[in-house]
Amino acid sequence: MENYQTRVTPAKEDAVAALRDEFKDYSGFIFTDYRGMTVQQITDIRKALRKDEAAYRVVKNRYAKIALKDLDKTGAEEQMKGPTAVALVKGDTANTVAKVLFNANKDGVSIQVKGALLDGKFMSAEEVEALSKLPTKLELIASLMGTMKAPVQKLAATLLAYVESKGGAPAEAATESEN
Repeated sequence: MENYQTRVTPAKEDAVAALRDEFKDYSGFIFTDYRGMTVQQITDIRKALRKDEAAYRVVKNRYAKIALKDLDKTGAEEQMKGPTAVALVKGDTANTVAKVLFNANKDGVSIQVKGALLDGKFMSAEEVEALSKLPTKLELIASLMGTMKAPVQKLAATLLAYVESKGGAPAEAATESEN
């Protein structure tokens, strides 16, 4: 018995090339099962992801596998079985994108994360969920800035209390009396 071989048509080649061209602009891919989702729910997820320069794309598994292989991004072939949609991630926004997907699931959308390929490393669905629970880059920066600002605020308050205890006027009152 002969092996079945898929015939490669120009239309298929064009579809793979289009996916490859789109995928090359992204550093990470979160694979989901979109079974049971409505068009409106998919549209809402796409809108939420655009804020982070991410995209959500329903793909043909065979085309996506070829496009990722052409870009030397392998390791997620097992995740591309059944209906698959891919959240495309740019830069270091992977946890923000994962948050959007898991929040949609909490809001009643029947989306299921299968796994991810982030910066060339495969992550299971459980690892992606853990990633979604981490603070974002902006949250970490805000926390760090708050921590750095606290000692300066304490110093300023201490100096102000010292000046007032020596009978000096607070700086605000001194500038008002000069005017």
